[in-house]
Order: sequence, then C-alpha cells, then structure tokens
Amino acid sequence: MILPLLLLAAQSAPVPAPVSGPPDPVEQRFDRCVDLAEDDPHAAEDEAARWQREGGGFLSHQCLGISYANQTRWTAAAAEFEAAARGGEIAKDKRAANYWAQAGNAWLAGGDAMRARGALNAALGSGTLQGMQRGEANLDRARAFVASGNLPDARPDLDRALIDAAADPLAWLLSATLARRTGELPRAKKDIAEAIKLAGDDPSVQLEAGNIAAALGDEAGAKAAWNSAAKLKPDSEAARNARNALKQFDAPVPAPAATTTAAPPAKQ
Repeated sequence: MILPLLLLAAQSAPVPAPVSGPPDPVEQRFDRCVDLAEDDPHAAEDEAARWQREGGGFLSHQCLGISYANQTRWTAAAAEFEAAARGGEIAKDKRAANYWAQAGNAWLAGGDAMRARGALNAALGSGTLQGMQRGEANLDRARAFVASGNLPDARPDLDRALIDAAADPLAWLLSATLARRTGELPRAKKDIAEAIKLAGDDPSVQLEAGNIAAALGDEAGAKAAWNSAAKLKPDSEAARNARNALKQFDAPVPAPAATTTAAPPAKQ
C-alpha cells in the first residue's frame, strides 16, 4: 500500500558531505549510528543520546531522529529532526533543508499538520532542495494543506510535486483525489490513470479510480475498480472501503423516479 510518508527510510540516508583528505571521524560515527538505527533503533537511540551528551551536535540529533522514526515515535522524531536542521543551519551544512523536510514528514505522520507546514516551509524556503527531494517536500506540504482543510493552497504544491516527483505514484493519487474533491473530474481521470500506470496493484489507487468513475457516472468502471481494490491486500483499509462501496449494488433497484446514473464515491 502506498504510504503517506516522505519515504523516511530513503530520506534518512544522509546527503554526503564534501570530503577532502582523510575521512572525517564525526561523519564516520554518524554513518555508523545511522546504520545502527536501521538495524536496531533502540540501540541507536542509546548511542545517539550518549553522543549528544558528548557534544555530538546536529548529527547526533539527526541520528536520534532516525532511531525514533524507525520506532514510529513521530513527535519525538520530528523534534530531533528540527534540532538537527537548526544545528545544520548554524554550521552552514547543506543537509539542513533535508532535515527540515524530514521534520515536516514526521509531524505529518504524527498528525500535526500545522507544525508540518512550518517545517516544510523552512525546507522549501531554503532553496537548496533539488529534484525528487524538493518534489517530495512539495507533496508533503500539499498533504499538510489538505489535512488543514485548505484545498486551494494544496494544488500549486501538488503541481510542483508532479514535476519533480513524477515517478512517485502517491503524487498522482493525491492529485487525482484533490481534483475529484474540487470537482475537476477530467483532471481527476487523467491523474488517476498515471497513478494506475505506476501502482495499479495498490488498493488505494484502485479505490480512488472507482471513486472517480462513480463521480463521472461510470457505474461499470466503478464496480471494476472497487472489485480490484477489494481483492488486492484484502485486509487493508482501502480494500475494506471498496467492499463497503460495492455493497450498494446489492440493494434493491430503486423506483424509476429515484434512479441515479452512478454510485456516490466511496470514503477516501
């Protein structure tokens, strides 16, 4: 299932610092700490905390944030990523913007859209994020706007994400969902087709394809997509929502005056 996260596992890999001459022992310790955070986050938590007490600076905060993220302790992770970002800015380290992006993603995962927007504003405002990282940060900020009920402001960020993170099916899925919710059904149909190309075996993609088909009056298309969603990963929330949407077709046929051309979209 597509996860509404900024791929924290990939993001937690540090941006390589410029190296000239012998290896930097601080960077080497950081690399070891990050590796430990992936293999044993509890042990990495202890190591990062010890490193902080020894004056490890922003890299020790970053490692601790990764260890918390790998334990799904999102609020604690976000606070450590923010501390790493501030320390990185003081040190003029080019990884600071990435740390702000990670903080925003962690705040989102923890359900705090307002703090997520603040961190993502800092990440994008730095002007140093490039390519996929910039696209994912735009995608997360769009998610934060949606979570806050601000749909219009989400669209520009999503459109930028579709340029820089076009290979991410989540960007197309969220763009399609937003378009449906704002009544832009031709755009929704086009964007969900892109999501299907990239992740047609994801039940959340098929669920939304059914929602869009229903909104367009395509009952057969809605049934087909919802059936696909229900069969893919049957225990997922998307599959359960698809099965609930399909139940309406088991109801008695209404009187002619009450007939409709399409089923209402399923919960998304």
